[in-house]
Amino acid sequence: MTKIPYSNDELKIVGEFLNTTVSFVPYTPIYNTPITVAENLTRALKDGSHLWMPTTSDILNIESRANKDHIARAEIRDLGPAQPEEEKGGPDLFGIEWVYVPVAGGSMVKPGTPLLDDAGEWYDKVVFPDVDAMAWEEAGVLNAPFRNEKRIIGCCFQNGMFERLISFMDFEGALIALIDDEQKDAVHDLFAKLADMYIAMIQKYIDILDVKEVLFHDDWGSQRAPFFSLDVCREMVVPYIRKISDFCHEKGLIFQLHSCGCNELLVPAMIEAGVDIWCGQPMNNKAMLYEKYGKDIMLGVEVPVLPEDASDDEIEDAAKKFVEAYSEYPIMAVTRFASQKLVEAIYRQSRIILAEK
Repeated sequence: MTKIPYSNDELKIVGEFLNTTVSFVPYTPIYNTPITVAENLTRALKDGSHLWMPTTSDILNIESRANKDHIARAEIRDLGPAQPEEEKGGPDLFGIEWVYVPVAGGSMVKPGTPLLDDAGEWYDKVVFPDVDAMAWEEAGVLNAPFRNEKRIIGCCFQNGMFERLISFMDFEGALIALIDDEQKDAVHDLFAKLADMYIAMIQKYIDILDVKEVLFHDDWGSQRAPFFSLDVCREMVVPYIRKISDFCHEKGLIFQLHSCGCNELLVPAMIEAGVDIWCGQPMNNKAMLYEKYGKDIMLGVEVPVLPEDASDDEIEDAAKKFVEAYSEYPIMAVTRFASQKLVEAIYRQSRIILAEK
């Protein structure tokens, strides 16, 4: 493939990406890049022929109000009006009650009233939603402008396999169910049916918005260590994440896992589950993970934290060192809180370095 040399004209701002009404990063400029950020990220995942280092702003995930989970968890991200405080919380897709906690900016399941005391009870107590009856057509009309975006538009699911089990059983009960021989078969059946539900919902997002990515939330760890062992994860969780990721890949979609916690020990399970991208939290040793697994999974790596008064030379030097450290395999630079100067320096340095490879 012919290399495209870097030109300073590429950092000319030529527009602004469309964002959701409520957004973590409300302003995302469009630069005069040789290819779109969507194509660049796709190349990085496909064969490493990307022209610059992808960043977290290359993907925008829709959290539609058609999915009651987003309403209950107070995290609607679409083109509709911002969610009023009094409407945050309430029943999720399965009728589980969530309580909004303003100081945390999010919701938690109403404590003390788990739906299930034993996983085997789900056959009689859990009522799955009618996916076809959700307001998909309205969501498609509301968010239609995203179809014209030149970055990756995806959809988000807040409650993954383990998180959904927690919502039914509370945390302790969910953990026990994963390792209790008398409950594990029921958990397998539940996760299999959940996977089918998520696949049906992903297909709806494909139909209404032609999404190209899925962000699947399933927190697996605490600040210090995973909640469960690698063997338990492989046995109880991986097959169902893999079923969803296989469907996504068959449809040409990127599958990204959002999994909070110090989950270094579970990265092999993520790879086996077909995860394309994991932007784990900073407590994970990204340099170590990159060396061991960078060729098998795209890791999100936090960009350098620089003082507000850093000079242009200091920013450029930090960007160069960062790119050089992570140029063997593609990564996703986590730039949510980075200055525009640093983002541009990382783009420039990665364009130069990758053009020379």
